[in-house]
Amino acid sequence: MARGKGHLTAAATRYTTKVASSRTRKPDSGWQENAWQFFDVVPEVRFAATWVGNAMSGATLFAGRRAPDGSIDRAPDDHIATDIVRQIAGGPDGQSALLGDFGPHLVVAGEGWIVVRPTTDKVTGEVNGYDWRVLSTNEVQQQSGKLVAEIDGDPVEIPPYDEESPDESAPVGIRVWEPHPHRRIEADSPVRSSLTLLEELQLLNAAVAAIARSRLTGRGVLLVPKGTRFPTPPGGQSDADDDVIDVFMEVAATAIREPESAAATVPIVLEVPAEAIGAIKWLTFESDFDDLAIRLREEAIRRFANGLEVPAEILLGLGDANHWSAWALTAEAIRLGVEPRLGIVAHAMTTQWLRPMLEAEGVDDADEWLVWYDTSALRTASNRAQTALEAFGLNLISAAAARRETGFDESDAPGTPPTTGETPPADTTPEDTPDNVTSLPVNETPAIPDTLPASAAPLLTLPAEILAAVDGLIWAALYSAGTRLRNRPVCPRSERARAREIVPAELHTAYPVEAAAVDEWHLLDGAWVRVPEIARRYGLDADCLTAQLDDYARALIAARMPHTYDDTARIMRNPCRAEAA
Repeated sequence: MARGKGHLTAAATRYTTKVASSRTRKPDSGWQENAWQFFDVVPEVRFAATWVGNAMSGATLFAGRRAPDGSIDRAPDDHIATDIVRQIAGGPDGQSALLGDFGPHLVVAGEGWIVVRPTTDKVTGEVNGYDWRVLSTNEVQQQSGKLVAEIDGDPVEIPPYDEESPDESAPVGIRVWEPHPHRRIEADSPVRSSLTLLEELQLLNAAVAAIARSRLTGRGVLLVPKGTRFPTPPGGQSDADDDVIDVFMEVAATAIREPESAAATVPIVLEVPAEAIGAIKWLTFESDFDDLAIRLREEAIRRFANGLEVPAEILLGLGDANHWSAWALTAEAIRLGVEPRLGIVAHAMTTQWLRPMLEAEGVDDADEWLVWYDTSALRTASNRAQTALEAFGLNLISAAAARRETGFDESDAPGTPPTTGETPPADTTPEDTPDNVTSLPVNETPAIPDTLPASAAPLLTLPAEILAAVDGLIWAALYSAGTRLRNRPVCPRSERARAREIVPAELHTAYPVEAAAVDEWHLLDGAWVRVPEIARRYGLDADCLTAQLDDYARALIAARMPHTYDDTARIMRNPCRAEAA
């Protein structure tokens, strides 16, 4: 069962006689051409559009009906709605390609077309299937009361669909778009709101390229105190007024035309009177704008990433994210940037294809059935074995589940009676060990180590005052770490206003921190200064308690999980009694 969205922002319509004759002011589509140009020349735009398309292609479509609680119940396998959805785009492979093709259209132009052409049997002439295509707004134009689509370089006429007397053999054109809040008939997209920003990014890209190509900026001018003449080309006049300009332009042109030439790697030599400089000098033509242009470009890319409706880290990179936080970011990107667009396409297929087909078949409750999507395959972590081990370490799954996902079965569980030739469990007594089996050395059992913060051992009941004191130590440590985290690269200046709205002790749940960065950024420095005092008060071993709490805090930060009071008893399974230390 899939969870449905409470509110869906989507729009779709067939090209019908009503649409063709409408006198309504046509949507403003002039900006879409600019958006596609940026898709061609700005790699960040292409990456964002392609990422969404690739993610959408991993979803699957199914027929369902919305339940009273808002969830989507799948239609029975023998229901006609299931058959219709199963045949969309020729099946799962075609549906994956169709959804993947729609990603760039919705990110860039906010709009695309689905053109469905019936295919007929060559002998009987009867419709035996459908050819589904996803086309851009440039490939579909309205001409003389007809829609003309360009498919494989050929024009295909799409007559207006007449609901009173439909032509089952005619192609169908379905416009699918994300409506603009100001005028719903117009399309909207993340790129539309970033057009000015992308123009700025293009200018900055050109400025950085010019800086890289600049002969003067790169190597400058070398002043040599020898006479007053300037070296001229062979055959030139030594007293020509334009020698300096000619040489400058010739060297600059050579550096651009042939970047590997010597002209691109050595300074221009200029001879001037010795009394003018006194010694050899090297002049450079660098300006503050050189570094500023690079910083402004990085800021423009970050602003564009923040406007993509997915976590900015998807575009900027997950280099600072650990395994758990990268998975969390991807899951959030699917929820915010992929599923809404899947909903747009599913809505179009529901209202403009499935329900009309069900009505044509005489299904009474046609309006209750819909096309929906399943993203469970996208949400499955790519490295299930690593995820399972980390989830087991956080006490989120059972040991049996961890064994299953890492390729072991229940016969590998600790304490399982071995077969002949296998090493017995650690708790097997010498009397139980066959003659042909060698006992394991001490501390070399096959069991999964009992690591912090989770444990399969029974929890010990500790006095409430000890748990309260330990809980306070953990909270104070995370609070201090969060305060330091606000000023670290993982929380850029543009994010600090948002970060101030988050409790410092939980800031690590919003911004991923590599395990090594905890020490590099001194996040837990001084966090345990009160542990010796607390340990003495309750008869605990200070070193043991410090190590226990430090391991737990680091695990929480790495996994981006908050601390709760209920977890305190779990991590205190070993109470670190002083007399046992």
